[in-house]
Parts: sequence; structure tokens; C-alpha cells
Amino acid sequence: MEIASKYTPADVEGKWYQYWLEKGFFKSEPDEREPYTIVIPPPNVTGVLHMGHMLNNTIQDILVRRARMQGKNACWVPGTDHASIATEAKVVAKLAAEGINKNDLTREAFLEHAWEWTHKHGGIILEQLKKLGASCDWDRTCFTMDEKRSESVIKVFVDLYNKGLIYRGIRMVNWDPAAQTAISDEEVIHKEEHGKLYYIKYEIVAPDSGERAFAVVATTRPETIFGDVAVCINPNDPKTAHLKGRQVVVPLAGRVVPIIEDDYVDMEFGTGCLKITPAHDINDYILGEKYHLETIDIFNDDGTLNAHGLQYEGKDRFAVRRQIEKDLAALGLLEKVEAYTNSVGYSERTDVPIEPKLSMQWFLKMEHLAKPALEAVEDDTIRFYPAKFKNMYRHWMENVKDWNISRQLWWGHRIPAYYLPEGGFVVAGTEEEALRLARKETGNEALRPEDLRQDEDCLDTWFSSWLWPISVFDGINHPDNAEVNYYYPTNDLVTAPEIIFFWVARMIISGYEYRGDACFRNVYFTGIVRDKLGRKMSKSLGNSPDPIELMTRYGADGVRMGMLLTSPAGNDLPFDEALCEQGRNFNNKIWNAFRLVKGWTVDEAAPQPEASATAVKWFKMQLDRTIEGMDDLFGKYRLSEAMMAVYKLFWDEFSSWYLEIIKPGYEQPIDGATYQATLAFFDSLLRLLHPFMPFITEELWQALTPRGEGESIMVSLMPAVEPVDDTYLEGFERVKEIIGGVRTIRLQKNIPNREALSLLVSGEHDAAWNPVIAKMCNLETIAKAGGKTSGTASFLVGTTEYAIPLGNMIDIEEELEKLNEELVYVEGFLVLVMKKLGNERFVGKAPAAVIDAERKKQADAESKINSLKEAIAALQKQS
Repeated sequence: MEIASKYTPADVEGKWYQYWLEKGFFKSEPDEREPYTIVIPPPNVTGVLHMGHMLNNTIQDILVRRARMQGKNACWVPGTDHASIATEAKVVAKLAAEGINKNDLTREAFLEHAWEWTHKHGGIILEQLKKLGASCDWDRTCFTMDEKRSESVIKVFVDLYNKGLIYRGIRMVNWDPAAQTAISDEEVIHKEEHGKLYYIKYEIVAPDSGERAFAVVATTRPETIFGDVAVCINPNDPKTAHLKGRQVVVPLAGRVVPIIEDDYVDMEFGTGCLKITPAHDINDYILGEKYHLETIDIFNDDGTLNAHGLQYEGKDRFAVRRQIEKDLAALGLLEKVEAYTNSVGYSERTDVPIEPKLSMQWFLKMEHLAKPALEAVEDDTIRFYPAKFKNMYRHWMENVKDWNISRQLWWGHRIPAYYLPEGGFVVAGTEEEALRLARKETGNEALRPEDLRQDEDCLDTWFSSWLWPISVFDGINHPDNAEVNYYYPTNDLVTAPEIIFFWVARMIISGYEYRGDACFRNVYFTGIVRDKLGRKMSKSLGNSPDPIELMTRYGADGVRMGMLLTSPAGNDLPFDEALCEQGRNFNNKIWNAFRLVKGWTVDEAAPQPEASATAVKWFKMQLDRTIEGMDDLFGKYRLSEAMMAVYKLFWDEFSSWYLEIIKPGYEQPIDGATYQATLAFFDSLLRLLHPFMPFITEELWQALTPRGEGESIMVSLMPAVEPVDDTYLEGFERVKEIIGGVRTIRLQKNIPNREALSLLVSGEHDAAWNPVIAKMCNLETIAKAGGKTSGTASFLVGTTEYAIPLGNMIDIEEELEKLNEELVYVEGFLVLVMKKLGNERFVGKAPAAVIDAERKKQADAESKINSLKEAIAALQKQS
């Protein structure tokens, strides 16, 4: 297989991905091997690839490919989420553009449009993931609204209802006026906003003085006064004591409401008077329940005011707020307005301020369900990486609230509750079962299907995705099937910390409820991808690059590596396109190193040079040491560091040291033993790199040696590791220092590399390394020094001095000046060390290791001073 002179990702990536697909390397079926399972966090069915997906799926693919190469039966299940709110909003917008109003359609007609949209746009993101190299078992692709998953969702709803855990009731919910549905607390994002605090005057009915008097109420939401049913004061507040037992008139509404007393009112905030609007504030709702107050809902579902808003009916809530300020001022009922900063809840999906609203909803009781899920994370049955997220998880689980699971939408799993003609309802998995239960409930065998009315709402999207690790293996409908028994629990979940409550916690809950076991063993939390300014990447800011364009420009492997270069678990990723360029450069480095090695001619009969034999022995140990380190890092889910370990191994140790040592002379062949060892090393390096950079590694692995039909690096095993001699590796690090010292002298003295030198050694030195040192430094001889010789340039490695005789290559006066400058510096350093060691308090309190380190500094400095003085004396004699 001929290798091109330049690496062109476009020529490689599509070819090998198709090869992997055709050979079925991504497929998994239960067998006798150890399973390794990941389920993809299902992206929105109508979504397209963004940088967060790139990071998340790169990490998943690394874990899956590595597991596959460890001999495990790796199964990565892909799929998409039906995304009720997002998808319905897109379909509604599409219909509006065509002049069609959703409200003019039947539910069935609307769902036809929704399915058409889904079939047309759904799955684009999965095709894009293939360009990244995602090795999912595509035959297993699931959709949260496909038949099996839908059946699972309905079955779970019915089961939880029958267990008494699902109930229906009127509660204060977070209402999204744009999507016109309730959303959960976890779907509300709070933002600091600069608004206004309005001081509104409520006229007191029949004041003692006989003159007009007012109770002043401070509020941030004057538009809600039409829902006021009382004004509350603290019974212990002296400044409002005169209002006890009184009544006031609600401005603009003209309605008389009572003054009530409760110590809930903060005496320090505002005026001490709190308007009570039970329909539109959760705390007011609680007070309303306590004092049996009327509830007046003033808003339509779209955020406009209804008939209770009187002259403002039909106007948007924020337009009314602006107008009321003017109208109150004109009536003399606005005392003042102050700038005020407060936290406002926004819908995560539509980015509009939510409206607290009383609504009939379905809820799931969470307290009982949450207990085993909390314990599982607390006792590390399920491990979080990084562990700091345990605190966030614990806080939420210990304060968990009932889950509002109903949504006022059509796109989604319709709630399987059926209302009876005379009131009441039954819950059933099918219409047939609902009819049977209805007849039993009413005692009326004449009931027909059309007599029952199914609930109009659908279930929260998360109510389907919380079952994902079980439902993708059909473990809800068939809890004892071979697949779920083999693949469940899954191994790793890779996700973002912002959905720890939406999804992670709830999956753990469902796992214990329906399998009696954790749904995964480890959770790897990715960070947020940010730009160079630290801003979260988003379409609205225009600071998010198109991942497909990035892969076109830098290659998929280059982008994968760029994503990982600065992405430790749980920490945000400060993304810079230069990281992808660095990834591409590494691809080119690997490619060029491969071409170098494959370009050598081989003489199988040639003896192996000592330097090459030493290099082979050293690099095998360095390789094994790196593999051990990578195994440890993967075990701690420090994937970025694991990648850097193999990056440094290839770039620094293999390319800069090993290849330079074994490289044959110009137009000279390489011996067979060294060449075969080098090919084996290249094979190992490619395997280590493959999970990170699948495309280039497959291309080069196929070209490394002749391969049989159906062979692939992705199904080969990771390299085996042998014991490592630490002393040997430490010895080679000293060799690097020696070589570096000689190279520095060449650079300082402008001595060309082609000019052979001699090296004199004073002190301990292992001559076994001499062949490597001689080759890398172009040395004629390496010999023991018989005392200090003049005309040399020297350096220390530890306490051993190495000297290069310079002969007429040295300017004596210039060299003496340099040596004297260095002597002054080292003598000054020694003075500081001796001052520390002479300090009784320091010596008495410092740990023994610190004292030993200082004494070593003393010994090294004294040795260096002696060497410098000898060198100066020798040069002075020569001059």
C-alpha cells in the first residue's frame, strides 16, 4: 500500500468509515466476552452538530474504541430525543410560515405535520456524528417516540400510577407563555435583571382621620394587581400597626380587599406591606391557602391579560407593566419608582420569562424513589468524575420535589388517562384496557370507546429519556430479555453537568425502580465549550464554529485532538481553533515519521549497531511505562492527560530520540533487527493513538505491513506490557542531559554538527550508554579525564563533569569572562544555601526531606565551584 507524500484527511476518512461499516466492526451482540456499554445522550431529533456534541461524542468514542481494543464486547447505542417543546415550536413556526395556525388543526393533523418534519430533519445529527468517526452500532439506533420506547413510557406511567406515585392536581407551576406549557423547576434558568421597584398606593377604606390615606405596597410586577386579593402585614411591625383590621382598595381594579397579618412578611423589605396574588406567586399561593383567599388568574396562556385585566385585556404582560406605570402616576397612585435588581426565571427552552400559574397537572412523587438513587452515589456504587458534582447531586436529591410530568403539548407521549362521562378517570396502557377499566369503574357495560376522552396533555420529554439505559434494550417491556440482562447496567455515561437533575438523577432513579440496580457505573461530566473570551459558545453570539467546517479544514482527527487538548473532566474548555491546527500538525508529524521509516532500505544481514540495540531496549521500556500511565489515567477518567501522554511519547521520545538514534546514515540501509523492532513500535503507537485519532491510525496501520481481508486496527488488541526497569529509564534521562550539554556547547561555540568531537569524563559514568552518546553528539572518543585539561568547555550532570576539548576553537579571553561570571553566580547561590542551613529555627522545624534537599544543593554548588575554578586556572595557564 503506497503512502502519499502528504496527509489529506478527505482521502482517508470516508474510505475507512465505510470499511468499518461494511465489515460490521461497530456491531455488537451478546456473547461470552465482557460487555462494555455506553448509551448516547440522545440529541434533539431536529438538532444539528454543535461544539458541545463534538466534545461529548469524541469522549464517548474514545472510551468505546479503547474498550473494543481491550477485547471487550463494546456496544455504543445511538439515538435521538423527540424534544417535545423544541420540535413542536419548530413545527408551529413552519406551519405559521405557510399560513396555517396550529389551533385550526386537529391533533391528528398536527401530528402528521410533526412526523413529516421529524422524518425530513431528524437524524441529520447522527449522520454528522459519522464524520467525527463515532463507532456506534447504528443498527441499534433508537428514537424516544419509536414503538418500543413509546410502549415503555406508557407502561411505566401506568405502573407508577397504580403504585400511587403519580397523581393529578392543581398546583402552582412554571408556565412558559411562548411554548404555552408548564415546565419543571429544573427547566427554569434564573437571570439577574435590572428592573424597577414600584411603590403603589392602596387607598385605605374609612380611615380614622376621615381624610384620604394610603397603604403603600412595593412590587416589581404592577401588572398583577388585578389578581390581588389581600394586602399582608407583619403583626410585629410597628410601622404598619395602624392598618390592622382595615381594608384597602386595589388601584385600577377598584376591588376592596382585606389587610391580613402574617409573620412571613419581611419587615425590612419595602414598606412592610405585601400584596397577595395567589394565582401568580408561589408564596402568595401558600398564604392564600392558609387564609382561604380567593384565587384570580389574570393571564391567558400566551402571557396576555384576560378579562380580569379590565381595560388591559388582550395586551401583553410587559406592555401592560409599562402602561400601568403611566396610568398609576396619572391617578396619583404611584408614590415612586426605584431601580431594582432581582432574579427572574426564564424558560430554558424558549428564553422567555416564566409565569407562576395555577394549573391542573400530573405529578410524580419523588421522595421515596430518590432514596436508593442518592445512596448509590453517596457510597460510590456510581462514581462521578469529577467527584465535586456529588455535592450538587446530594443537595438536589435531599431536597427533591415532586416532578411535574405533564406538558400542554401535542408532540410527545400522550398521557394515558381517560376521562369518564360522569366524571373521574381511569389510567390504562391501551384504549381497550381503558374501556375495560371504565366499565368496571362505572358498572356500565354499555360504555363505548367514544364515550371516553383521553387527556390532551403529553408527558415531559425527560419522562421518556429517564428510561433510556433500560428502554434501548427493551428492558421495560421485556425485563428478562437476553440483551438487557447482558448489557445492563451500562458502564459509562458521558454528559454535561447542567442536566445532572433533568436526566442523570432521574435515570439512576428509574434504574433502581425497574432493574434494582444502577443504570451505569461511572458518570463523566464534560465542561462547557467556551470561546477565547470565556463566553459559552452559542449561535446567538455567533462565536461557535461549524463543526463540519472545522473537520473539513483540519480533519476529524485534528479536531478530535483539538477538543481534548484542554478538556479535563468537569472543567470548561477554552476552545481556540489553534488547538485543531495543533491536532492537524500532530497528524502530519505521525505521517512524516511513518514515511521516514518506510523510506529506509533494509539489510537483513547487517549487524545491529550497539546504539540501536540500546535504543530499542530503552524505547520498549518507555513505551510500557507510558501504557501503564495511560491505563492509570483512563481509570481516573483523565482522558486529556492520557492523550497528552501518548502525544509526548510519539513526538518527544519516539520521533526526537528513538528515530534519531537508530536512523541510518545517508543512503545507508538499516539493519533488519532494528527495523522490525521499529515497525513493532509504530504498530503499538498507532494502537495507543487509535481511540483518539481513528482515521490516520487505520490508514497507517493498514500500510505498516501486509494485512488480510477484514483486518482493522480498531479490532486489534492494545499492546501487551512487560515489567519496566526504572533504573534503566533513569539512566537514559541522564544520557539526554549529557547529549543536551554537548549540543549546547556546539551551539555556544558555533561548532558544526559534522565536526567530530571528543568527550572527557570526570566522575561516575556508565560507559554502556557511550554508543548512544557518541552517535547523537558525533563524538570520536569518550574517555576518562586524567585531571583538569586546559582549553575545554565543560558542564555538569549531577556531580559528574563532562568536558569538550576545544583546541583552537575557543576564544580564551571570552571563555574566561563567561566562567568568572558563572563562578560569581554559583558562589552567591551557595551563600544563600549556607545561610538557610545556618538558621537554627529553619533546621529545627523543616522536614528532613527539605533539609536533605538543601544539603544536596550545597554539595552540587561546591562541586560546580571547584570545577569552575579548575577550568579558569587551566585557561589562565594556557593564556
